[in-house]
Amino acid sequence: MQGQQSLYEFKHPVNDEQILEAAAYIIAKKQFRDGVLNSPNDCEEYLKHKLAIHEHEVFAVLFLDSQNRILEFKELFRGTINAASVYPREVVKEVLELNAASIILAHNHPSGVTTPSQADKLITTKLQQALNLIDVSVLDHIIIGENTYSFAEHGLI
Repeated sequence: MQGQQSLYEFKHPVNDEQILEAAAYIIAKKQFRDGVLNSPNDCEEYLKHKLAIHEHEVFAVLFLDSQNRILEFKELFRGTINAASVYPREVVKEVLELNAASIILAHNHPSGVTTPSQADKLITTKLQQALNLIDVSVLDHIIIGENTYSFAEHGLI
């Protein structure tokens, strides 16, 4: 039934993080029909709700099957207020474990500024090279801050 709004009731107090997690779930349910990403904007909105809540950098991966259906979202690396160490070997291990055909990389910039750093560009290239060896595509790398920055939309992927 389109147009019908759901109502949500909480039986106990909830914090900001729990509300944003619930919002990400609702967005995923509404906008990812059968777990398929329908548009880059839907993906960015989902990732924003998952990552914007952190006060430190978090590097995450959205694992997809060959039909771009979501297999899993995982926060793989946590860092400081302005950096997170990312290990391509660990990303490859997760890709193989989930049998993903493609992935979308994402991380937040707690500063709010979404311009990619040289380190952001370098790790994206490293991950692309590592995943190309096993025929897995990197569809995008999205930086979450006050707004979003898509490597794909800016021709960097």
